[in-house]
This record gives sequence, structure tokens and C-alpha cells, in this order.
Amino acid sequence: MEWYQEFPHVGYDLDGRRIYKPLRSKDELDLFLEKMENPEYWRTVQERLTGAEVPLSDEQLELIQRLQRGQFGDVNFDPYEPAVDFFSHEVRIHPVTNRPADKRSFIPSLVEKEKVSKLVHAIKMGWIQPRKPKENIPTFYDLWAREDPNSILGRHKMHVPAPKIPLPGHAESYNPPPEFLLSPEEKLAWEQQEPAERRLNFIPQKFRSLRAVPAYSRFIHERFERCLDLYLCPRQRKMRVNVDPEDLIPKLPRPRDLQPFPTTQALIYRGHSSLVRTLSVSPTGQWLVSGSDDGTLRFWEVSSARCLRTLPVGSVVKSVAWNPNPSISLVAVAVDEQVLLVNPGLGDRLLVAATDQLLDSWEAPEEERIQPVRWIPASPEERGKGIRLLVQHGKPVTQVTWHAKGDYWASVLRNPGSRQVLIHQSSRRWSQDPFRKSPGMVQCVRFHPLRPYFLVASQRSVRVYNLLRQELTKKLQSNCQWISSMAVHPGGDNVICGSYDSKLAWFDLDLSTRPYRLLRHHRRALRSVAFHRRYPLFASGSDDGTVIVCHGMVYNDLLQNALLVPLKVLKGHAPALDLGVLDVAFHPQQPWLFSAGADGTVRLYT
Repeated sequence: MEWYQEFPHVGYDLDGRRIYKPLRSKDELDLFLEKMENPEYWRTVQERLTGAEVPLSDEQLELIQRLQRGQFGDVNFDPYEPAVDFFSHEVRIHPVTNRPADKRSFIPSLVEKEKVSKLVHAIKMGWIQPRKPKENIPTFYDLWAREDPNSILGRHKMHVPAPKIPLPGHAESYNPPPEFLLSPEEKLAWEQQEPAERRLNFIPQKFRSLRAVPAYSRFIHERFERCLDLYLCPRQRKMRVNVDPEDLIPKLPRPRDLQPFPTTQALIYRGHSSLVRTLSVSPTGQWLVSGSDDGTLRFWEVSSARCLRTLPVGSVVKSVAWNPNPSISLVAVAVDEQVLLVNPGLGDRLLVAATDQLLDSWEAPEEERIQPVRWIPASPEERGKGIRLLVQHGKPVTQVTWHAKGDYWASVLRNPGSRQVLIHQSSRRWSQDPFRKSPGMVQCVRFHPLRPYFLVASQRSVRVYNLLRQELTKKLQSNCQWISSMAVHPGGDNVICGSYDSKLAWFDLDLSTRPYRLLRHHRRALRSVAFHRRYPLFASGSDDGTVIVCHGMVYNDLLQNALLVPLKVLKGHAPALDLGVLDVAFHPQQPWLFSAGADGTVRLYT
């Protein structure tokens, strides 16, 4: 019938005429009305062959009801009529068939003989063991039987016997000695104690005779606790692993084997009247520059702690960075909404003149380009102070940092949600915003020392960007609440981040995006971290007034992890205004460390 599903007919009659399907023009409402009005509706079925509606007769309904009750369809069929016993249960002398018996019915079977011989051989060889008779093991046994090897509990070789009740002492006596009776003060102290802390769980009392002793009020309670002791007592002795605590401490080399590193305070650079926020060392290691909240920039001679120049800038100095290229004498200074490029005029005069010539050789392009900042040449009065260029940003600048080659530098602006990081080129006086969208609240940035990478530290993560491909290469998760500072290893494969929740995170860029180590040496917020260029040293300065120097050896073997060893806690700065050490920097050649503090001093540790 499924062949005619798409046709208006359901087949052909004997004369070859089509048998048409009945018209189905009834909707749900018509069906409901017919169900209500037609008294024969309940016994009407649809014939599958023709599609016509046929009412069932009484005989057909009775047949359906019999089948639904699990009875036979035929009314006259009796399922319980007596069965015909075709084969008699009586033994007859004649067989039922006249067929002669088989030969195999009275000759021993060769197949069975072979099976029996195999079983006999297996029993002789001991491969088949006879079944042992079951022993009568009692279902219930004494849980606390003595540790007898022949007893049922003999299989528990590490069995622990049940704990015994301690024997009663003099305090339990009805007539205890006077020294065992409690004084009123002792009785008051006993009542105020916690039940678990009391030496005795009762108060000793004195009676005339044993007959005068009343019933013990805690008897049932103590019986119940004794039952719990017996029931919950460990029944097996566990083998303890005896580990020497010394073996769990990693074998670190001794600090004296990791010398040289700074150990003692050698010089104090005094002169600032307010807290020193930032400092930077010249690439030769001969000069030092420091910026303070007193609105001055001071240049120092490292070896003598002599202040050679003081440059008043009129506001708080947020960040200073000395150009790392030895052939350029230039310092970038972040003050309010501008960055000053200062030629300190120290050291080699030829170098100072060459730097001025490099900055003055710039020629303005014919078409003025739209830039996010304004480059303003210094006035004659400012040139006399050493200022060469002023870069107006329009928002407060919080950090400046140089690229290793000395031409490019980056600045961080306090401008949440909008432009926060700018990259500048001094020789072309050209600035650009490297990001289309903000990478979060930027705390600090760093250029990679070897590869064209740019590291941006936001509040909780560090993003590594490829400047050539202009794409995000990696995102490091710091596991810290708020990153404060960042430093890149001179080899370029490791990064350290300090945070305000007193953690220092060491990242191995080849290993994972999670910290390789999380050091919690400081008690308060970390303000600054730094790597040494030549020695395997890194340092962190904190608000607790200390600087911690650590050994951080990085191996060329990729299978060997970095070795981190804390070496020395350097003290000297006095915390002021809840601030301690605000900046740290290593000497480029010597294992010396400079630190700037909230007490208005810069200190040198050698």
C-alpha cells in the first residue's frame, strides 16, 4: 500500500478501473463533532486497504476482547481437554520399534577412554588437586582475642590489642589523702576549664565509709565512651614512613659559593629633601641619576657620592631612564604630562657634543604628520640646564624605558581605558600608539633585550607582543593581585614581576605561561625588581625597607631549570609614609646595587 501513498487511488479492480481513496476533508473539529454525535464512533475503525471507515460487528468485538484478556480466539476450543498418552508408562516386553540396536551401545567408547586416561594422568602429575573438605569456621569470633599465631586473628600480623582502662588511683578512693582533695580555688579553676582539658573528669571527695558513697552520675556515660573506644580503636598498625625533615629541603648551594654579590652598605647619597622615587645608572657605571618628589633631578658620581648637578624640573619626577647605548649621553625624565630628554653633560665632551649633534640633525618633514604627542625643542634657558627636547603627552606619564640600541623609547600614561602606551623614536622625533585597543590597566613596559618583542604588564598578566609581526605572542598569568614592576633577564628567556601583595613571580618563557617560582620573601608590597647585566643576580625592593638579593642562574641546557637561591637581605632604608624602598638598579659592570628610598636617600651596596 505504501506504493500508492502519493497517488489519489489505492489500486485497481478486476475491470482495471482505479479504486479511489475516500476524500479526507475532515479537520480536528469535524472529528470531534462526529465523536460526540455518532453513537457508533467507538466501534469504527479505518480499513488500511481502502481507507474506508468500517464499524465492527458484535462477533468481531467479542473476538478482540477475548484476545485482550489472553484467551483463545475460538470460543469452542478447550485448552484443558485430556491429553492422549501416545507412549505407555508401563514397561512392555516388545520394543516400540523393530530396529536392531547399535554396535556402540554395548562396546566401550574409545573417546571416553581417551578422556579418562587424560584425567588420570593429570591427577598423577598433580595438575588436578582433589577438593579440600570445607572447614567449619565460626561466623562470630572474638574481636579482641589475644595475638596468638594459631588463633583466627593470626592472619592480622599487625594487630593492635584493645586499649586498657587505666587502674584507679588515690583520687578515686572514697577516703583519699588530704593532698588529693581540691581547695576552693582549685575547684573553681576545675569548673572553668573545658571538659577536654581537665586532668580529672571528677572532683575527689571524702566519705565516712563505703556505704555513704552515692551512685556515680557519669557511670553510663563513661561506659558508653568505653564501648566507643573499643569499637573505634584502630585494629591494625600502619607502617609510618620515617622521613628526615632535612631531606625534604632542597639542596641549595651555600651563599659563600655564589659570590660575588652585594653584602654591605658602602655609600649613602644624601641631598634630596623628599622621597626618591626613581634612579638610573649610566651604561659606563660612572654616573647615577635620581629623581625625587622635591621636584629635582640629581646627577651623582658613583665612586664618591658627590652630587655633580641638580636640575630643578618643577614637579614630582615619576621615572628616569639613562640611555643604555654608551655612544649617546641622554636621560629620559618623566615629569607630570611631559618627558624631558636631558643631556647631562658629564664625562667625555666629544660624547656630549656628538649627542647634541645627533638631536640637532633632525630636519622637519615637508608634510606634518599627525602624532599622539608634541615634540617641542628646548628654549635657550632650558638648553642651558641641559634639557634638549620636551615631549608633551597630554596625560600624566608614569614610566619611561629605553630600547637596548638607544634610539627607541617607550612611555606609559595614566589614562585608563584609552591610549596608555606610546613608542617614540628620538632621531626622527616620531611617536606612535602601538595598540588599537587597550590591553588593560598598564603598570609598566619593557623592551626585550635581544628580540623585537615588547612586554606590557597589566594588573594581573604580562603580554608579550612581536613588534615586527604586530601580534600578541604570549600572555603570562602572574597569579598575583596587582603587578607593580617588571624586569627582563639579559638572556631574554626569563622575566620577573613584583607585586603589591608581596610576591615575586619568576617566568620561564620557554617553559610555561604560569610562574616557574613564586617567591614570598618580603612582608610588604614590592616596589621594584631588577636583573644584573653580567652576573646571575636579581634584586627586589619592598615597602618593609629591605632589599633582597637572589642568585638566579639560567642554564643553556633547556632540560635544566633555573636555580634560584636567596642570598642576602640588605637593610638601611628607614620606612617613611608607609613606603620603604621605591627603586633598585644594578651597576652595569660591578656586582653593586643602588636603592632609592622614601627616607630621601640613595644607597650603594657592594
